[in-house]
Amino acid sequence: MTHSTVAHGEIHRVAVVGSGYMGGGIAQVLALSGATVVLADVDRERAAAALTRLIEQADRFEASGLFDAGSGEVLRQRLTAADSVEDAVASADYVTEAVFETREIKKDALSRISAAAPAQAIIATNTSAIPIGELAEAVDRPERFLGVHWMNPAPFIPGVELIAATQTSAQTIETVEAFIRAAGKVTARVADAPGFVANRLQFALYREAVKVVEEGLATPEEIDLVVSSTFGFRLALFGPFAIGDMAGLDVYAAAYATLAAALGDRLDAPASLTRLVEEGHLGLKSGKGFLDIDAADVPQLLAYRERAYHALSSLRRQLGPPPGL
Repeated sequence: MTHSTVAHGEIHRVAVVGSGYMGGGIAQVLALSGATVVLADVDRERAAAALTRLIEQADRFEASGLFDAGSGEVLRQRLTAADSVEDAVASADYVTEAVFETREIKKDALSRISAAAPAQAIIATNTSAIPIGELAEAVDRPERFLGVHWMNPAPFIPGVELIAATQTSAQTIETVEAFIRAAGKVTARVADAPGFVANRLQFALYREAVKVVEEGLATPEEIDLVVSSTFGFRLALFGPFAIGDMAGLDVYAAAYATLAAALGDRLDAPASLTRLVEEGHLGLKSGKGFLDIDAADVPQLLAYRERAYHALSSLRRQLGPPPGL
């Protein structure tokens, strides 16, 4: 007997398994977007403590203008704590697993969820790096299973990665994408590989930053200052390909040549970048780079960039430096 997964319009009851900082934030977002959400953890006491924490936090966020007025009351009505994982998922349309980031713990949680949830319920994991296809081995009917990778803190970071394994059905990914977007998030579908996209890039930068410290080139404090006030400043508004195309791919290729000469082939120019430059595709200056931006849009894009950088600079001055940093 086959079972179809629920459609987006039919996702009303959500279970979040793992009520820590990450799972709690996901629960807040989904409850505030209209779903009825049940929290579960290792026992009733931990889930109940998380429920109290999340409602009190929402009241504070509401008072400080970070949540809309009435958010605390919405959570009081839509968010509850379950006695067990099995009780939480028993009538769920959609389940998010957000337990500790180890294979053994996640597989055990997913196995319990799969056994207790309705056959048509969609099951998602919030793993940061473990391949979805590997975790799918713990799920009955893996066509209803996928990765939904939120970033911390979930209420305030807009992006969510969606990762389908080879077993994941098209209906599952489409349903979840519509559901997460309806909660106000920006979704990106990425391939199933360790670290996916966000953490592969994030951890590559972190590794290089640690090497810079180890080489004595700068302190951690100085590196944070450089990143947050230079290229990291731009990354708040544009991705690396847009920034590269605006800067000029020939400029990037020349910089890579200098880096590779000093640091080896780990910082050599990627083959696809070299090929584009050899073909005369240099980004905005030539009309095409990694991105295909219509020439008619370039003046508006550059004007947007200057307005956006000015606005972000003003916001940073208004906020002042982070306390303690």
